[in-house]
Amino acid sequence: MKEIEEIRCGLESGEVIPYLGPGVLDLSPSCPVPKSPEELVEILTGKASVPHKIRKNLTASAQFIENFKHRKTLTGIVSEAFKGKVEPSPLHHYLASLPKEPLLIVDTWYDNAMQWALASRTDWGQIQGVSQSEHFGTWVHYYRPEGDQGDDFEAETWGAVLYKPLGSISPDQNFLVSDTDFVEVMTEIDIQTPIPEVVKQLRSGRHFLFLGCRFRNQLERTFARQIMKRSSSSHWAVLPGELTRNEERFMKEQNIQRLDMPLSEFVGSLVSEKLAA
Repeated sequence: MKEIEEIRCGLESGEVIPYLGPGVLDLSPSCPVPKSPEELVEILTGKASVPHKIRKNLTASAQFIENFKHRKTLTGIVSEAFKGKVEPSPLHHYLASLPKEPLLIVDTWYDNAMQWALASRTDWGQIQGVSQSEHFGTWVHYYRPEGDQGDDFEAETWGAVLYKPLGSISPDQNFLVSDTDFVEVMTEIDIQTPIPEVVKQLRSGRHFLFLGCRFRNQLERTFARQIMKRSSSSHWAVLPGELTRNEERFMKEQNIQRLDMPLSEFVGSLVSEKLAA
């Protein structure tokens, strides 16, 4: 398929930045952690009583638990939900093997599969969004491969940068998950304050490839839009099935070319074309 070959060449040359959503975990066999916001909110509401009208809303349910049970309770439930090791899929391993340096991978879910895949390298680090409720005045933390903290200057020397804007289970259980977490970020994200400088530098002029993502709600669209800002003018998304009106509008607005095919089929072609190249 012409588009897949074009994307593969772009990934290999560093012109394309992978942007992963929770749906990529569908590629991981026997995945022990939630693979969607819907699965995570079921776990939250199974552990703590939440008003019926918000039981399907992840950020609102998380906020209720934070307000009435304490932030530590919320963090504990989410940590428990994501404590299982997710075996990296062929997609994770493929992305970790990309030769271009510096490499940028954006991962917008709380699991650590991409971290495990990158463990075969020594030249990488990760940047995680952190909650203002727990780290007031700080937007992100920087981590070396061993899990100890680094800094923004060091990040500029990494061969591969894993950017987790919503946080991650490891190494320090950082989670942006409640309404308050996102209100804090959304008040500043339009002027790019929460986005690390190294990410701003690496995205410049590059295309984005959205995998396992949806754009149904404003939060998903805003994060994608702001992380893409000042990149190239064309992108791709593997997005099978029927789109909502908001998704269609967003794709057109951002000039995102849709590949209407299952993610597993796309990844199979992507990896096989790499091996055949």
